[in-house]
Amino acid sequence: MQITFLGTSSGIPTRSRNVSSVALRLPQRAQLWLFDCGEGTQHQILRSDLKVSQLSRIFITHMHGDHIFGLMGLLASCGLAGSVERVDIYGPPGLNDYLQLASRHSHTHFSFPIKVHAVRPGVVYEDEEFTVTCNPLHHRITTFGYRVVEKDRSGRFDVEKAKELQIPPGRIYGQLKRGETVTLADGRVIDGKELCGPTEIGRKIAYCTDTIYCENAVELARDADVLIHEATFAHQDSELAFQRLHSTTTMAAQTALGAKAHRLIMTHFSPRYAPGNSIELKDLLEEARAIFAKTDMAYDFMTYEVPRRREKILNAENIIHNS
Repeated sequence: MQITFLGTSSGIPTRSRNVSSVALRLPQRAQLWLFDCGEGTQHQILRSDLKVSQLSRIFITHMHGDHIFGLMGLLASCGLAGSVERVDIYGPPGLNDYLQLASRHSHTHFSFPIKVHAVRPGVVYEDEEFTVTCNPLHHRITTFGYRVVEKDRSGRFDVEKAKELQIPPGRIYGQLKRGETVTLADGRVIDGKELCGPTEIGRKIAYCTDTIYCENAVELARDADVLIHEATFAHQDSELAFQRLHSTTTMAAQTALGAKAHRLIMTHFSPRYAPGNSIELKDLLEEARAIFAKTDMAYDFMTYEVPRRREKILNAENIIHNS
């Protein structure tokens, strides 16, 4: 799972930062998922190592322009290129109407199926590998944050150990690989879990923007391997944050701390913190790290490989249990 930041500015683009979009690349299934799609996102994809042909899902947080104005252009280009098979889009009510109107008035016809899903709190997508849930955040309009959870996978099955124990291959191996307990013909009871390596713990990613500090964001980020959270304002400008219902650096850090997240990556920065101003972006990073040390500051085209956690190996005394 690799995260690529395609836009890290808030409201308007700058010379070095485009507006909001984050890509999640899933190489094991050759898929690309997008979270928000601000104006110019398709250009950012072209400048990156991402393959638009792998685009399969887009998750929209809310209907503000800096999060959706690139959506129609991206979909239209995908249709002209003929490289995308199907795109599922998830977002708040009104998203489907917006796309339908834009398509009708621009006379754009897609050559591939597009399905728009109006999300509600809870599970919005699930398959054999991933579950995606959403929760409402606290912003000026209806806004959702998303949580992506990779399901746990059994560790590698130790075939050599199974042979040493003279376990006959075949259907039994399949059962043991799934961690099941099997009784052999000679009466021995084999615990499959103890023939497998450490469980591969599924990775967790939370994406929370735009919002002021709220408990729903903490819940989305609970035990996340990485929390991507907006930090539009410095702590000194907290009054602006409360007026506009955006987060400060300290709010983002407090969310990560309260959720016991493993890493915080801040994004969605106000252009007011440009180099040479009284407060610069490096100051925002220092503010957040004072509360949550494992904080990074995103920049356009930054990539982050989400590390995998492994379950601790138990000191099992017996693989074989005599019946």
